Amino acid sequence: MQSSNALYIVATPIGNLEDITFRAVKVLQKADIIAAEDTRHSAKLLQHFGIETRLMAYHDHSNEQQTQQLLQRLGKGENIALISDAGTPLISDPGYRLVKAAREQGYSVVPIPGCSALVAALSAAGLPSDRFSFEGFLPAKSVARMNRLEALQKDPRTLIFYESPHRIRESVEAMTQVFGEARNVVLAREITKTYETFITTSFANLLEAFDSDQNQLRGEMVILVQGFDEPKGNDESLDCDTEKMMKLLMEELPLKKAAAIAAKMSGVAKNRLYQWGLEAK
Repeated sequence: MQSSNALYIVATPIGNLEDITFRAVKVLQKADIIAAEDTRHSAKLLQHFGIETRLMAYHDHSNEQQTQQLLQRLGKGENIALISDAGTPLISDPGYRLVKAAREQGYSVVPIPGCSALVAALSAAGLPSDRFSFEGFLPAKSVARMNRLEALQKDPRTLIFYESPHRIRESVEAMTQVFGEARNVVLAREITKTYETFITTSFANLLEAFDSDQNQLRGEMVILVQGFDEPKGNDESLDCDTEKMMKLLMEELPLKKAAAIAAKMSGVAKNRLYQWGLEAK
């Protein structure tokens, strides 16, 4: 650790306690105080590693006075460690005001890297990772949620969202409406925990998975959406027989069912047929 006047931004495990780094434990042990999002939650982590440093609450609802108290401690030469309930602070977690103020006043702000749910999910999702956009939590109100999603509809990057169990279905339904039933999506749930699950599928099939298994609506969740792929030219068009088949099936069946049957008969990918059907309507 630096000798004094440093604010350490310490990443903590998102589930499996063994994911904490040696450096993080050392910093938490030697800090003068730990500012935590939820002191009761963080006390369990500290107890597990035998860390006796005093905790104080610092979260999104903390007032300016609490921020100033921490800055005053830095001014006295103390070292402060900032942690959230899980993962890396400031990534959809509190701390921005304190970090900004500390930097403005000339104090050292030192990152102690480690767990981050979005990075862990992206690394194992199998979606393009060369370009991605982290969108955090969607707005709770439906109109604002739809507006946010519509602005991302044709974004070519992999899109990453956090979501809670009580809003996951509403959010996925809204994404399905905006991105289309055929768009590829990965649901990463309970990462590093006992019931860690990755579901790679289309939005239509993900909603079916929710209906068939209510357990998929539980736990901490990351949603990863494949970026928009601009339709190509004539090389992406269907042959005449397949187009005729699709048109006939679509007259009698829902598009999803029509695409599934045509895929079996023609050998063309179901998602491609489904997208063709959406554009042909």
